[in-house]
Amino acid sequence: MNLAHYIEHTNLSPLVDSYAIDRLVSEAKEYGFLGVCVPPFWVKRAKREIGLAKVLLVTVAGFPLGYTMTETKLEEITHAINDGADEIDVVWNISAFKSGSSWTKIEIAKCAKRAHDHQKVLKVIIETAYLSDEEIVSACKLCVDAGADFVKTSTGFAPAGAKVDHVALMRKSIPAHVGIKASGGIKTRDQAIRLIDAGASRIGTSSGTSIVSSQINSLNS
Repeated sequence: MNLAHYIEHTNLSPLVDSYAIDRLVSEAKEYGFLGVCVPPFWVKRAKREIGLAKVLLVTVAGFPLGYTMTETKLEEITHAINDGADEIDVVWNISAFKSGSSWTKIEIAKCAKRAHDHQKVLKVIIETAYLSDEEIVSACKLCVDAGADFVKTSTGFAPAGAKVDHVALMRKSIPAHVGIKASGGIKTRDQAIRLIDAGASRIGTSSGTSIVSSQINSLNS
């Protein structure tokens, strides 16, 4: 298993600067990561640094709490696409979901349409740390019905991130053509492998270099 092909090398720190963005892209090229995930403000710079390299450019919308207005999320998605993003990770409105509002699904459908109209990929962050198992199943089905391409576990800003049992539950709850992105607190090679074995098709992590380096070292030992 080549872990680099699963990894979205991520830096969504509030303190990220231009040097960190350049380093993130440089490391993605060096280690062969699938993509980089950067804040919206840095999408243009990351796009320039990626150049002709085969590195996906991912950014976020409604991040990290998800309860901004739908119109705001749609504008974020549009700006991100215009700036060069290939994929958008949008935080769903967990506040609306917990309230039983039908708008949750409508919002995701609107975001999916906006992305798909430009042939871009939409991932929906459901923030599993705040959900029961039953809510995770409902959330996954809702995202699929609304047209999401991926369901993502976490922002990395909640009390907990990706868990193997949650990913396995998600995989059972959605069809094979819809991906799962595990993110939040993934720091080791063993964690990444367990999550992939449970059903994750992407790994979002800021520890990509150490994860891949440990894999290379284990193969060489």
